[in-house]
Amino acid sequence: MPDFIPGLKLSELFYHEAVLPILESAFPGLPHSSALIGSGSEVLGFDTPMSSDHHWGPRVMLFLRDDDHADHAAAIHEALRHRLPTEFRGYPTNFSAPNPDDNGTQLLQPVSAGPVNHRAVCLTLRGFLREVIDVDIDAPLDAADWLTIPSQKLRTITAGAVYHDAVGLEALRARFAWYPRDVWLYLLAAGWARIGQEEPFVGRTGYVGDDLGSQVIAARLVRDLMRLCFLMEQQYPPYSKWYGTAFARLACAAELTPILRGVNLAQSWRERERALTQAYAVVARLHNALGITAPLPTTVSSFHGRPFKVIHGEQFAAAIKAQISDPAVRAIPADIGSIDQFSDSTDLLEATELRRRLKGLYSTA
Repeated sequence: MPDFIPGLKLSELFYHEAVLPILESAFPGLPHSSALIGSGSEVLGFDTPMSSDHHWGPRVMLFLRDDDHADHAAAIHEALRHRLPTEFRGYPTNFSAPNPDDNGTQLLQPVSAGPVNHRAVCLTLRGFLREVIDVDIDAPLDAADWLTIPSQKLRTITAGAVYHDAVGLEALRARFAWYPRDVWLYLLAAGWARIGQEEPFVGRTGYVGDDLGSQVIAARLVRDLMRLCFLMEQQYPPYSKWYGTAFARLACAAELTPILRGVNLAQSWRERERALTQAYAVVARLHNALGITAPLPTTVSSFHGRPFKVIHGEQFAAAIKAQISDPAVRAIPADIGSIDQFSDSTDLLEATELRRRLKGLYSTA
C-alpha cells in the first residue's frame, strides 16, 4: 500500500504532473478549469486511508466552455485513456466500471498496460450545476431556490480546491459562498424556533420517568444547537458522517463540545437539563455577538411556571424574523427552515429531481 496522500493533494499532483502535460501537448491553448469539488470525503478534506477503498484515487475534474466541451470532450477522454500512466504516486489510475448496485461506486483497479478507465472527467459549469443542484447557471436564485438546496451540497460546491481556472469556476463558486442575508436570517430564526418547540420536553419526559424519550429529545436539541453554530459562523454543515468532524473546526467548538457531550452522557433528566442550559447560554451569547438583534437573555427561566428550564428559543426566532426586509422571505408561511432543517432523509436530500417541487413549500399560493 503506498503512503496515503489526502485526496485534494493527490488530485492537484495528478492534474499538474500527469493530466496537464497531455492537455498542453494534444490540445494546446484550450481554456479550461481544473478542480476537485462535488462529492467525496476528500473534497471536504476529511478523507483517511480507509477512504481509499472506494470511489477514491487519482482523479480530477476538467471544466470546459460549452462549445469546447461539445468539440473536444470525447477526444480529451480518449487521449487521457491512452496516454496516462497506469499508476500515479503508487495508486492505479484505472478504475472499475460504475457499480449500479452501489450508487455507481468505482474502485481502484490495477492494470499492467493501458488504455486506462480514468477519472479525469470533462464537464461544463452549466452541466455540473444542473446535475448537482438542478440550478440554471443563467437564472437568478430566489429564496425558495436557496432553501431547497441542501446545505451539504452547497458545501461540496464551495469546498474542495481549484487548481487552474480559465473558464469562470471560481466566480461560479463565489455565487454560492453563503446565503443572502435575509435567507440567512430566516434560517437562524427557524433554528431557534425548532429549539423553542422541544426544549421543555427534555424535562417533561424525564419527569414522568421516560428517560429514553428525554435522551432522544436532548440529542435532537444538541444537533439543532450545532446547526445554529454552523449558521452563525457562516459555514455550510456537511452530511451526518462528517457533521461532528466539521463542527469540531468551528470557532465555538472548543467551548461547546464538552458541554454538548455532557448532555448526551447525562444519567438523569436533571443532569441533562443542566448541561443544556449551559449550552443555551453559550449559543445565546454567540447570537448576541452577531449584533443582528437587540441583546437577548442568555440565562434560562422556567417554562410557563413548570419546573423546566428553557432559553425560550421562540423569542430569538421572533426577534430575528423582525429584521428580515425581503418581502419574499417575510412571506414564507412557516418557520420550517431549509430542506435539511426539516428533514434528514438521504433519499430526499439527494433527490435533485425533487427540488423544484419542494419549492412549493415556501409559496403563499
